[in-house]
Amino acid sequence: MSVRILALVGSLRAGSHNRQLAEAAVKHAPEGVEIELFEGLAEVPFYNEDLDAEGCAPATAVRLRAAAGEADGFLLFSPEHNGTVTAVLKNAIDWLSRPYGASAFGGKPVAVVGTALGRFGGVWAQDEARKAVGIAGGAVLEDVKLSIPGSRIRFAETHPADDDEVVTGLTEVIQQLTTQVAAATV
Repeated sequence: MSVRILALVGSLRAGSHNRQLAEAAVKHAPEGVEIELFEGLAEVPFYNEDLDAEGCAPATAVRLRAAAGEADGFLLFSPEHNGTVTAVLKNAIDWLSRPYGASAFGGKPVAVVGTALGRFGGVWAQDEARKAVGIAGGAVLEDVKLSIPGSRIRFAETHPADDDEVVTGLTEVIQQLTTQVAAATV
C-alpha cells in the first residue's frame, strides 16, 4: 500500500529550520511513503468566510484543499512564535477545517513535530497546533512527538537531513503516522 502524507510547514523564512526538517522527512521517507511538501502557504490569504463562498475561494486555498483531499495523513512542522503556533500554520488549519462539517482533515491521522530556538523545541506551539487540528477534524496522534531544541545552534552547519538523531526521530514519527494511516483505512 502506498501512503501519501501532506507536509505543512509553519514558517515562511527562506532558511527555516522547520522547512529543512520537512525536507529531511521527504528525503528519508521509507519505501511506499510519499511525503508531499506543500508549497504556497504564503499565498493563502487569511481565512475569511466572505472569501470562502462556493466557487469563489482563492485558487491557493483550493489547491491546498485539493492536496489535503489526496493525502492519507498529515505531518505538520511547527516552529514557535511568541510561545504559540505560527499564523501561517494556523491559517492553513483554518482553511482546511472549512466548509463547516466537511473538513479536509476528515479524521485522517495527523502528527505535529518541529524545532525552535528555545530549549524546549517549540512544544507549546506544537501542542497548540495539535489542539487546533484536532478541533478541525484531524485524528491527532497525541503521543507522536518530536521537538528539537536549540535549532539555531544545532543546525548552524548541519542540515537536519544529515543529523542522525533527527533522522531517527523523524523516521519513527513517519512510521507511527504510516501505521495509523493503515489502521484508518482498514
